[in-house]
Amino acid sequence: MQMRRFQGETLPYVTVEPDGYDSARSYPMAILLHGYGSHMGDLAGLSGVVDASGYVYAMPNAPIEIPLGYGMVGYAWKHPLEGGEDSGVRASEERLEAFFDEVMAFYGVGPGNAVLGGFSQGAMMTYHVGLAKRETFRGLVCLSGAVMDADKLRQRLPADRDHPIFISHGKEDAVIPVEAARLSLRFLKGEGYAPEYREYEMGHEINAAVLDDLTAWLHRVLPPGGESLAG
Repeated sequence: MQMRRFQGETLPYVTVEPDGYDSARSYPMAILLHGYGSHMGDLAGLSGVVDASGYVYAMPNAPIEIPLGYGMVGYAWKHPLEGGEDSGVRASEERLEAFFDEVMAFYGVGPGNAVLGGFSQGAMMTYHVGLAKRETFRGLVCLSGAVMDADKLRQRLPADRDHPIFISHGKEDAVIPVEAARLSLRFLKGEGYAPEYREYEMGHEINAAVLDDLTAWLHRVLPPGGESLAG
C-alpha cells in the first residue's frame, strides 16, 4: 500500500492506494473522516486492516484548527460549544462536497462506487452529509458517533431510505455515551432505515471486533476490486 498527500482545492487530504495499484483501473473508494482534534492521517492505518488490496482510501483534513496546547494543533469539522451557523458545519459541508468531487474524479470513481465513514465527530458529519447523498455513496459507516440534530437532518433525507449504514459504539464510551447512539438508531429506524447496529465492550475507540464486523459489511455492500477505466 502507498500513502499519498495532496493539498486539495478545498481541503488537504491523504490517500492510501492498494497493493498492486494500477492507475488504469478504477477501484471502489472508502472516504474516512477523522474525529475532533485529530487529523487526516489518523484513520489511515485502518486501510491495511480492513482490506489492503481492494480499495482506495481517502481521508481529508477538517478545516477548523483546534489548539491542543504545547504548540500542537488538531482539527475539527465543527466547533463543539457553538450551534447554528457559527458551529462551522455548513462551511465544512461545502468543502467536503468539493473534496468528494475532486478525489473521486482523480481516481475515476463513479457515483455509487464509494462509501463514506467517520469516527466520533467524523461519524456525526457522515450522518449529516452522507444521508443526503444516496446516489454518491453506496453506504455509510458511523463509528462511535451520533446524529447531531435530528430535526434538521430529517429535512435533508431523500425519499429513498434503503441506504446501508454500519454503526458501532462502545458500551463504556465516556466521550459520546452509548445512549446517544441508541437515540440515533431510533431516529434512523423511525425514518425508514435499517442500519446494522452493534455495541461492543469498549470505550471511545475502534477495536479489532469492530474492524472484523466492518470488513464483512464493507465487502458485502461494496465488494473489493477494480475495473478498467477504458471500460
